[in-house]
Amino acid sequence: MDAKASNSRHSNEDRIGVLEELLNERYSVRAFLPKEVDRATIEHVLTTAQRTASWCNSQPWQVVIASGEAKERFRQLIYKEASGGLGDDYDFKPPREYVGVYLDRRRESGFQLYNTLGIARGDKMAYAKQALENYNFFGAPHVAIIHTNEPLGIYGAIDCGAYVSNFMLAAQALGLGTIPQAALARHSGLIRRHFNLADDRRVVCGISFGHADDSHKVNSYRTSRASVADTVTFIDK
Repeated sequence: MDAKASNSRHSNEDRIGVLEELLNERYSVRAFLPKEVDRATIEHVLTTAQRTASWCNSQPWQVVIASGEAKERFRQLIYKEASGGLGDDYDFKPPREYVGVYLDRRRESGFQLYNTLGIARGDKMAYAKQALENYNFFGAPHVAIIHTNEPLGIYGAIDCGAYVSNFMLAAQALGLGTIPQAALARHSGLIRRHFNLADDRRVVCGISFGHADDSHKVNSYRTSRASVADTVTFIDK
């Protein structure tokens, strides 16, 4: 192997190593420090995520980021609706049900969270209280709302999903924590009204972000991942 090929191989290994490190480090942060992220860093995350691939390069994602007093007004409004049992107006249908291995994975993740917080199995009141923390944005100083164009349908939502992933990886690379939140999309009508979104915009999810509180026990556990053998079928002949 010549020197050029060897250097290229090591360069590729270094590059994939950085991606693997970010993917392995990233987790859903459920306790944030109140310290705000400076605008230049937020814009760096956004500029990086803007390179996300999309169907026909449509780039359907639009992002509303609420911080400071604007975030607090939004938090109070959406928390009031959620805690009052109102809302439940997703723009995209949520999963009809979780069955088989998907149910197993969901339960594993949930029980990890509850065990870490000392919530007894079957304590539905404590489950509900913890679920409402979504609407406090887990104490994050910033919340982003990701929305797409209605005529693009599910493909617009898929493109936004890719954007969300890249947003989180960019944030991780810059030392920030994130949590993607489908729960916020449960209140799409409120979000559209509050942020004056056009009628043809559809809310995909939210992302709360900021500096993770590493001392909080809720941030101490990590979810598992299925193996490649569990998720991929190779067909060679």
